[in-house]
Amino acid sequence: MKTIAVVEDDVYMREELCSILQKNGYLVEEITEFEDIAQQLTALGPDLVILDLNLPKISGFQICQELKRKSPIAVLVLTSRDQVRDELHAFELGADEYLTKPCKRDRLLARVSNLLKRYEGRTNLLEGPDFLLDQQTYTLYIHNTSVVLPKNQGKLLIALLSGGNTLITTKQLCMALWGTTEYIDENALQVNLTRLKKTMSGLGMKQRIVAVRGMGYRLETEEAP
Repeated sequence: MKTIAVVEDDVYMREELCSILQKNGYLVEEITEFEDIAQQLTALGPDLVILDLNLPKISGFQICQELKRKSPIAVLVLTSRDQVRDELHAFELGADEYLTKPCKRDRLLARVSNLLKRYEGRTNLLEGPDFLLDQQTYTLYIHNTSVVLPKNQGKLLIALLSGGNTLITTKQLCMALWGTTEYIDENALQVNLTRLKKTMSGLGMKQRIVAVRGMGYRLETEEAP
């Protein structure tokens, strides 16, 4: 059963939304404290967030931006703000859908269903010990932030993660980078691996790349001191 978090400060609107969603088979989480909302949502980990823009203490725009930096959660904006510039700004900050109030029940449910299906089909997320990596965009979600990796670094990290703790050969890494093993450029591979190591270290990742002489590379998780 899918879980939907509702971020709406109008009590009557929130109750109506929750009732509609629950009657249609969704689990609903209500946000009623409007401080550290992005942190609350990240901790809840819902499948979708319905987000108002006009909220006390903080703008829904800011919540959307913070949430999308921290986690790949679907966001549907539901607001009385019907200006095109507001809609475009919401999309720029990562919103997936934008509906204006008043919104017909069937339209809302259709958008919710479509958005959940869209995210359900995303089998492109690889999970590490303290992060998620989007294989399509090379976006790394770690420590409540997100970083878009350079393409070559993303390809290498995906190849290493796909192997788990097993050895990934030099040929396999070259295939991941360049799509061929006909010509293996060890120097170019080393340059890209060095850059990835530097990125991983700078982000405080728990895993590190370990070379196995004459064979290849693998990821090892550093033990806590």
